[in-house]
Order: sequence, then structure tokens, then C-alpha cells
Amino acid sequence: MSTAELNPSKLGTKEHWDGVYERELENFEEIGDEGEVWFGEDSVEKMVDWCIDNVPVSSNPAVLEIGSGNGTLLFGLLEAGYDSTRLAGIDYSAGAVKLAQGIAATKDGEAIAFTECDFLNDTPAPLPSDSSSDGLEYWDLLLDKGTYDAIALGDKDEEGRSPAAGYPSRIPRILKPGGLFLITSCNFTADELKASFTAETGLMYHSQVRHPTFTFGGQSGSVVTTVAFQKPQVA
Repeated sequence: MSTAELNPSKLGTKEHWDGVYERELENFEEIGDEGEVWFGEDSVEKMVDWCIDNVPVSSNPAVLEIGSGNGTLLFGLLEAGYDSTRLAGIDYSAGAVKLAQGIAATKDGEAIAFTECDFLNDTPAPLPSDSSSDGLEYWDLLLDKGTYDAIALGDKDEEGRSPAAGYPSRIPRILKPGGLFLITSCNFTADELKASFTAETGLMYHSQVRHPTFTFGGQSGSVVTTVAFQKPQVA
């Protein structure tokens, strides 16, 4: 399935996510509920395990999550030993940023840089310690857990193109040569992700994380798919 084949949904609107995080922020402030874990704890654990194996803590990587929501994935990296001053998350919902910052304060993660940013239109700011950088070709590792999926459910333009069509080309702009991009999706297969993220981006397929499979109608598949891509080193 291509992004153009998906029907628009409220899940692709900023208004929906602003409402979600407004409610989750209220719940957190009232009862300490940290909110929903998108795709579940198992997906978070598998992504963190992949990071440990492929971008180890010892490399002190600069890590950015695109669409970080309540910050669950970044908190998983923090727990795994990654330096909080090298972790960042962006979200276009101000409520998500405030929620993540609030949760971070309960986990000794105040140094994680959660900021408001519309990835399709803005270049994410570098880490606070690297303020002289313009943010281009900056990050060692980019993460996406459901953000590309949500963007793909946005309203199409007059030519029938999904807003997600502009997403893949933005990855190599901010990824260092040799850097890695790990994405988890429930709307696209591994082959579909490979087609979207290697065409005209210069990215190369790196690896795939295995998830539990099911069989239906003689076909096997997974509820979610996690695939990694790499930006080639400069020759």
C-alpha cells in the first residue's frame, strides 16, 4: 500500500493529537497516568534492544525521536543507559511536549530535550549543547514509532498526494553520513517502507526487527513492522 492509497482519518490531524495530549496531560497532572504506549511496550523494548545492538551506548550518539509523544521510547533509551543530554524528541503538539517534560522530571530525565516542531516544515533544533549547529546532517540516530503512519492519514493535496510523501526526503537532510533511521509502522509492510525510504533519498536498507507473526487466509504477517535504514558514509 502506498501513502496515496490510505484514506484520510482524524488520526492524521493536529487537532486530534492536541486533544489527545490535552487529556493525557490532565490525567498525568491529576493521577500520574503517563498515557498510552503507542504500539505497546513490546515494540518499545524491541526498538531499544535494536538501538543497543546497532548504536551502542558507548558511542554516545545524538538521538532524535520524530513525533515523540509522551516520550516512552526515549525513556526506554534513558533506562538502557543512554546519556540524557544526547536524547531529544520533537512533536507538533505542544501538549505532547509538556506531558513528556513532566514525565521526564519523574525519571531523572530533565535533560532530554523535548521541543515543539513540525517535522514536515521545520528543521529540528540540535541538542542544546551544540547550539552552533544548524541541525543539518547532525543526528546519529533517528527514531519513528507511528509518526509516519499518522502523517500518512492526513488530508491529501489537490493531486491526491498524502502529506507523508514529503517525509522520506527529510530524513537524510538531518542524518549524519553513516547515521541510522529506525521506524516502526502498523500501516506499511517492510517492502513498502523500503520502497518509500530508499527511492530518491540515498538511504540504504540496513536491517529489520522481527515481531510476532500471525497467519490469516494462508498469508503470514505482523501487526507492526520495524525497519532500519542507513545513510551512506561519505566516500
